[in-house]
Amino acid sequence: MHALLRFSRWLEVFSRLIAGLALIGLLGVTVVDVALRYLYRLSDGALSLSVVGSVELVSYLMLFALLAAMAANVEKSQVVVEAFSHGLRDSLKARIAGVYLLGFVVLGLVLAFGLWDAAASAASHGETTQDLRLPMAPIYAIASGLCVLLSVRCLLHAALGAIFAHQVESVE
Repeated sequence: MHALLRFSRWLEVFSRLIAGLALIGLLGVTVVDVALRYLYRLSDGALSLSVVGSVELVSYLMLFALLAAMAANVEKSQVVVEAFSHGLRDSLKARIAGVYLLGFVVLGLVLAFGLWDAAASAASHGETTQDLRLPMAPIYAIASGLCVLLSVRCLLHAALGAIFAHQVESVE
């Protein structure tokens, strides 16, 4: 059980790092783009600088940030409705939550396989993004990897909950 917890914590830190880097990149692109647009407006069009493909960059960075954040917060993101479970023992609640996480394992795997198929298709057809002409295959492959990361963390916490009745303490 402790090995599963350590591995899950390592994956959590890795996911948070990816999400943080994606958010920093997203914010950096947005701030630079807004500043350059403001400079354009202040100079009455004399300085025509802009970040080419900023909307595209922001959308893909947001995709990576959201998928990584989902993987990082698997065990803390479940909503517990006390009306249905207030009379149950804590160990039974943990086991039910573990079984519930198996649905997210399946969801993550379905998304991962779909994105991996899209990556293979994009690679074989030479698909690129609309503005920057970046290859789409690596974008889909990274998103697929983040979905696998989500599934692995959900599977770890499903096992911890369903088998070991491990319950994550709520952070308040």
